[in-house]
Amino acid sequence: MQFSKGLIVVVDDDDDIRLALSMLLTNEGYQVLEANGKKELAQVISRHTPHLVLLDMNFSRDTTSGAEGLEVLAQLTHQKITTLLMTAWGNIELAVKGIQQGACDFIEKPWDNTKLLHIVSKHIHQRAPTAPPSKAAVQQDATPWVANSPSMQRMELMIEQVADTQASVLILGENGTGKSLLARRIHELSGRHDQAFVSVNMGAIPENLFESELFGHKKGAFTDAKDSRQGRFELAHHGTLFLDEIGTLPTAVQPKMLRVLETGEYEPVGASHTLQADIRLISATNANLDDLVNTGQFRRDLLFRLNTFVLELPPLRERSDDIHDLSLRFIEKFSAKYNKPSLSLASQALAQLSRYPWPGNVRELSHVIERAVILCRDKEITPSHIMLSGSSSEEQIKDKELRHLDDIELDMIKKALNKYQGHISKAASALGISRNALYRRMEKYQLDKEDFDIE
Repeated sequence: MQFSKGLIVVVDDDDDIRLALSMLLTNEGYQVLEANGKKELAQVISRHTPHLVLLDMNFSRDTTSGAEGLEVLAQLTHQKITTLLMTAWGNIELAVKGIQQGACDFIEKPWDNTKLLHIVSKHIHQRAPTAPPSKAAVQQDATPWVANSPSMQRMELMIEQVADTQASVLILGENGTGKSLLARRIHELSGRHDQAFVSVNMGAIPENLFESELFGHKKGAFTDAKDSRQGRFELAHHGTLFLDEIGTLPTAVQPKMLRVLETGEYEPVGASHTLQADIRLISATNANLDDLVNTGQFRRDLLFRLNTFVLELPPLRERSDDIHDLSLRFIEKFSAKYNKPSLSLASQALAQLSRYPWPGNVRELSHVIERAVILCRDKEITPSHIMLSGSSSEEQIKDKELRHLDDIELDMIKKALNKYQGHISKAASALGISRNALYRRMEKYQLDKEDFDIE
């Protein structure tokens, strides 16, 4: 047999696993060498330069910590050898740690042969000596993504680590922070960027239509099902499926969602045949899923399938360094939309935008700039064009400056908690933030829960 696809080293202390992988990969045209641990791998590496190493995370030292696997990974990363991790489902966090330390991806034991071969092929092909796109070019394609602030620079580093893996991503953040934009950015930087990106707003789906929306249905499956329809999993096949407001998923549909994430299998409503889904799942929420799990509204095992990686977008008030560039991007966008000439932003207007706390985050900034562009009749947007909620004049903004923003925030939190007798959900809703965000602020200001008799 001619080996033309590349050299792969399989590292595992289980003879049966090494044999199974050797047979599978050899039949696909790869050359395979085996190593039962760190010493044998070092000997192989001294004589050969593999295209890919399939590395088990646990050897003879112990069976669960993965420390030995991480040691080997560090050496392989230093030698710039592409490494694919192998781990049991229960050690997903360990695999995540490995990816953060330089692994290209991971597979779960027991593996699916088709998926394993797809991942192996993808990472070996990526070794081809083609010039990668520059970071500037990627950012230009991902307009209007802005990440100049320290918090967003940290987010950028995490995105680079997670984007080209197959791992599920859960995006957290307040309303308006740009969770759908982040999901699309991850897709554009992934190996699936040339496939479909399918976005679903789960909060807008009637409860009785969730299953049909996600998995599709056959003609006549239920009343008004006059035609067959493809579901979102089928539309996203080979691409990325983004489920926004995942916390609204009904409990009756959650077992079916868990099944498709575990096995890739599902049936359209009213169908007798099984379909296979090859998708990369990204989900998002501003709800506290841990609270929903504790109250029985969300399955814990489903949450574990969703949150392999968790990315939390910071609110706009914590990334003030981005306000200038975001504003300019929105000015450009809405000037084109409304056939306006090129507009500039006055320094006084920027100062006004920078002082505002932005309870509606980036979405609110977009709306404010859109209104300003419409109102502007000259070539420059000035403070008179900036209309902020509850602050329609410059004088009102100056009045707010008489108190520190933290003092105002603390005062409002106390008032909301007192008004709703410590009911977290109602207080958070009144403040326009999530339960999780309210808990963080209570911790920040060292508020004692017992003082409000919190439920």
